[in-house]
Amino acid sequence: MAPPPPAEEPQRLSPEESLARSRAFLRVLGADETLPASAERPDAYSALVRALLSSAAVSASPAPRVSCTLTVFPAVTNMYNTLHGGAVAAVAEAVGMACARAAAGDKEMFLGELSTAYLAAARVDV
Repeated sequence: MAPPPPAEEPQRLSPEESLARSRAFLRVLGADETLPASAERPDAYSALVRALLSSAAVSASPAPRVSCTLTVFPAVTNMYNTLHGGAVAAVAEAVGMACARAAAGDKEMFLGELSTAYLAAARVDV
């Protein structure tokens, strides 16, 4: 049996070449595009999350209850055509805060920490 061929030496890039390749990669992703004016509004994040939720209902009596429907739009999917994990966490935060407000009243609150564990992917149009 013949010995395996010697491993290729990894290509060494200069710092300038590495920077140029990184910038080119980010340009391909669209990272150098200007954000639309609507994204610069202070409530842009909330509006984005609200757009994902439909049929949202909050009831405080007799017992607090929050229900909603999540729609998976292509704009919030990843390269696997599944709901982006960040969108899942954002929706969980919004619904969690709605639950807290339904139970405690409309008080000032903030979420100190959020941890999300994923069980399965949510596919578009399935």
